[in-house]
Amino acid sequence: MTRRRRDPAADWAGQRRQHVEQVGAHRFVAGWGPRRSATVLPAPLRYWQYEAPGPGALALAAVLAAGWVAYFAWGGGWTDARSEVPFALGLAAVVLVLNTRRTTVSDHGLSTHTAGTRPDPAEVVTHRQVLDVRIGRPQDPRAAQRRGRWWPGRTRVTVRYAGDDGEERELTLWARDPEAFGEALG
Repeated sequence: MTRRRRDPAADWAGQRRQHVEQVGAHRFVAGWGPRRSATVLPAPLRYWQYEAPGPGALALAAVLAAGWVAYFAWGGGWTDARSEVPFALGLAAVVLVLNTRRTTVSDHGLSTHTAGTRPDPAEVVTHRQVLDVRIGRPQDPRAAQRRGRWWPGRTRVTVRYAGDDGEERELTLWARDPEAFGEALG
């Protein structure tokens, strides 16, 4: 009797679905625990960290806040504009919060997503795909995917993994605790 070999792509697809289910059962603010709507208590996340919004989000927040204040200054003078500054700053804060990303390592893989969204299964790197995790720059910085930005106290980590097409790929991110991140990925 011959045994059928499992297709690694089908195995990775199942792992990706399980990752999305586990991450989706937790709130975006990971310290708050699982969602109330979760029917089954999910396993805790192995590692999570937040990424600061990028320069595009910062520029959008600044333009919205300045535009809001300028609109009221144009229509009613600086007294009206000063009264709108708290609202404009709140609007800018909402834009920045909604552009914050979370890097998450579950029992099944690694993903990044923003508040209010689920990770895209196509962008999940499963544990079985991971070939190597190391501190430092990637071997080919132009070809490596970048996830996250530098932030004080963070260290660059490179993850080498097998792509769906069988080619080796790399992604880099900035981890607050590189040893814990490496342990979480196995």
